[in-house]
Amino acid sequence: MTALMTGYILVWPALAGIVLIQLTFGVIKDYRDARREGRKVV
Repeated sequence: MTALMTGYILVWPALAGIVLIQLTFGVIKDYRDARREGRKVV
């Protein structure tokens, strides 16, 4: 039971990290695309 609870607790930070990485790469891609097209990101 302890190992199951430990795994459950450790999954959430990993998922949050994955989402953060995806968001970061998305923003970088949008920034590069906007810069290449000569427009602002915001």
